[in-house]
Amino acid sequence: MFDRLEDLLIRLEEILSELQEPDVANDQNRFRKLMKEQNELTPIVEAYKEYKECKQAIEDSLQMLEEESDEEMRELAKEELNISKNRVEELEHELKILLLPKDPNDDKNVIVEIRAGAGGDEAALFAAEIYRMYLHYAESKRWKVELVECEEIGIGGMKNVTFMINGNGAYSVMKYESGVHRVQRVPETESGGRIHTSTITVAVMPEAEDVDIQIDEKDIRIDVMRASGNGGQCVNTTDSAVRLTHYPTGIVIYSQTEKSQLQNKEKAFALLRAKLYDLECQKQHDAEAEARKSQIGTGDRSEKIRTYNFPQGRVTDHRIGLTLYKLDKIMNGDIQEIIDACIAADQAAKLANMNE
Repeated sequence: MFDRLEDLLIRLEEILSELQEPDVANDQNRFRKLMKEQNELTPIVEAYKEYKECKQAIEDSLQMLEEESDEEMRELAKEELNISKNRVEELEHELKILLLPKDPNDDKNVIVEIRAGAGGDEAALFAAEIYRMYLHYAESKRWKVELVECEEIGIGGMKNVTFMINGNGAYSVMKYESGVHRVQRVPETESGGRIHTSTITVAVMPEAEDVDIQIDEKDIRIDVMRASGNGGQCVNTTDSAVRLTHYPTGIVIYSQTEKSQLQNKEKAFALLRAKLYDLECQKQHDAEAEARKSQIGTGDRSEKIRTYNFPQGRVTDHRIGLTLYKLDKIMNGDIQEIIDACIAADQAAKLANMNE
């Protein structure tokens, strides 16, 4: 591990030196690549430098204890020794986590797809609430959200909704939301006061770029039509809605949220690329089944990951055994504690696999 850390320290120095070269700024691709690598290496190298300083402090304290006869100075040396030893242990753990293989998609924007499952109208209502929960969470992170596709029902629910989240590291956080979310509560339409259980599915896909997925024009049919449902003056009077049909997979994308046909087409293609890229990632996950099982909630979409129990005001994440009694705050977007716990559990599982 420490040989690798020394190599990374040298590499960061090389990058900083390259960034000083006058011709780098003229080559935007090279500049972006170097800046990305610098941002990835800096926290690792800073932790490693602190580790080396603490190791040196331990040696200095031990030497002082051997040479110093003054009792007050010896007490100071002992105190410094204990502090440095504890910090070295903490930094060794931090460095192991920092050196874990990084998901190449972590820095990407995401496309989130929420679909009502079992439970009829109640499931559609819950899908709308989970959508709003993610909107509030994205707002707290200062991420930008764009609606791609939405099918509403008359009572304020959503059969399905698809939206994009643009934000630094969005996928690294949101990927833990993929799976089946279950709600337990008494529906407003239930006169007998019985608790019903409904489900929705959440799919989180990294936004794919042209370099990730190549789409052959011969494999696509593009239809344009008038948008349906609620909208402004020109939404329903012009052929602005776009439907893409991808023949090889049978995937159909419909986009009508923008007034411009061109904008709807761009959104539809972004969603298609993400779905095709996601299919490729799923194939890779299936080929590495054991590795996928060691990860927390980034694999099987049929997995029941979380239950929202309204009568008891609790939310339980089944993957990590976490239960929180702050349902109202969570439904208002306060989901960071759950995500942090999922990240910690995922890292612990990966560290355990590395040590086997």
